[in-house]
Amino acid sequence: MTIPHEQPRDPWSPRPIDLPTPVLLDPGVPLERLDGAKVFAAPDDPDDWPAWRELLRRWRDDARERFAYDDTAYGLAEFEWTRSCFSVALVWLWDELLYDHDQVRFTPERFCAESEREFGGFDGIVLWHAYPVIGIDERNQFDYYRDVPGMRELVDAFHARDVRVFVDYNPWDVGTRRETVDDDLALGKLMQELGADGVFLDTMKEARPGLRAAVDAVRPGLAFEGESTLPLARVCDHHLSWAQWFSDSDVPGVLRARWFEQRHMLHHTRRWNRDHLEELHSAWLNGVGVLVWENVFGAWVGWNERDKALLRAMLSIQRRYAELLATGEWTPLAAASPDTRVVASRWTDGVTTLWALANRGAAYTGTIGELEVEIPVQGIAAFVGSEQVLVAGGGDASFPARETVRVPAPVVPVAAVPEGFAAVEPRPLTAVFRRRETGTYGEAPYVEEWKPLPPRLHDFVEVERPAPRGQFAISVRGSETGLDLAAARAYAASVGARLPTEDEWQLAAEAGLLDLSGPSVWNWTESEHSDGRTRFAILKGGCDWRAEGSDWYVDGGPQEPSYSLKLLLLGGGLARSERIGFRLAVDLR
Repeated sequence: MTIPHEQPRDPWSPRPIDLPTPVLLDPGVPLERLDGAKVFAAPDDPDDWPAWRELLRRWRDDARERFAYDDTAYGLAEFEWTRSCFSVALVWLWDELLYDHDQVRFTPERFCAESEREFGGFDGIVLWHAYPVIGIDERNQFDYYRDVPGMRELVDAFHARDVRVFVDYNPWDVGTRRETVDDDLALGKLMQELGADGVFLDTMKEARPGLRAAVDAVRPGLAFEGESTLPLARVCDHHLSWAQWFSDSDVPGVLRARWFEQRHMLHHTRRWNRDHLEELHSAWLNGVGVLVWENVFGAWVGWNERDKALLRAMLSIQRRYAELLATGEWTPLAAASPDTRVVASRWTDGVTTLWALANRGAAYTGTIGELEVEIPVQGIAAFVGSEQVLVAGGGDASFPARETVRVPAPVVPVAAVPEGFAAVEPRPLTAVFRRRETGTYGEAPYVEEWKPLPPRLHDFVEVERPAPRGQFAISVRGSETGLDLAAARAYAASVGARLPTEDEWQLAAEAGLLDLSGPSVWNWTESEHSDGRTRFAILKGGCDWRAEGSDWYVDGGPQEPSYSLKLLLLGGGLARSERIGFRLAVDLR
């Protein structure tokens, strides 16, 4: 008997779970089949659109009754801010736009000024804090917030600029230091200490019921944002959700959660994409927002000028008409060009009528329903009544690449091999990284891929490295722990040495010259890199400590000499760890 091999998944195509859900117009088809949709697919034929809209209305009424939907939380004044939270940035806490590593301080004024200029400003920010560095030692996800100097002041600075702040919760963090209370209570206490506005539920479609009670005890108005497909039963207490990797139909469809509860806010995002046009069009036609994520776990995936300009234009209308978008009568696919290249949604409250148009093709001039329209290639437009109030499109769609620059290693020449050092001959070598979304030396590990999954997400990659610059010597035994990279460098300079590069460390270890007995800790190396937004260094050697229970942790345990760990550099003293030490090196003349 021959067992057929499973075909490998095409990483550039949506998974079946991400595809839009067909809305069968046969009245005998059970409506429940639509409950788990991400996007309700739109029919290609405009003649079917009225029946499609009517079926969606029937489904919504039926689902609200079946789930005994209670919309009380959406009527509370303390949650009104979520309706206008259209643009959210997911930002690494130590992003060089937000934190000045040289001055050792946060720079929210710089971050907000730049985001206003480039993206039209953000309504909210997720301060991403722990992954992908968590697991380097026993510190847990709460420590990576609590131990940050000036964290509460940073939150206050964003509030002063009308930016809401989300903290990130990682339910998979079960293998680090445990809190004295359960996670729900610990997270509620953290939000109270920081003054945060919401919780971003990493890897969670919905919060555990106990978390709602824990944060409600802190103060009213703390919102949940679930990841991906929010269950209908929890729309009632999750005011926002993260529409990551939602695939739309050829004719843009309707976001299920927004249609079920029009006051629910979604944020479209595809983290590895260099083209966000489809996300922007879908957000525009559904009256929802987007999540901007330029620095993805240490890889630069910046937005192009065309997409930034479209977002700025969208926000100018969405913020002005936020209440209409949330509570007005919404008619998706209310009108279209004859070839359906341009489609429009309409919202009205009986006094004001807002039209949002998206052009999926070449420039168009003509009528859309009763509107006289001129809209550029792949652009958008807005009308209030019959008056065109916005048109945007075109622009440079090329990727804004950034160069990752290595900080040069100092040269410390000596005439002879110092005591306790071993001489090493340089040669080319091969390093091994586990991809872990962080990549290797600054490149994006996935480009335009559709949700990379294991085993590809955590696979190993080999990197060919050139020989070091000349003969060198390295200390056989390791030195102190508990120092960050800057302090380790300073110590090395004070004793007339430097840190070895990652390649020098590996060559010495492969030659059997390093004393690896006794407690094992990671070693800093002279390998700092920056692309102007993210700093990282390469660690070598492995560690006796290993965080168990999740693949998202830093690899622990002793490692082969070839193994390299790309570690994003933290500020505020958080890079210091008892699980990281270093060795010394000198250059032989």
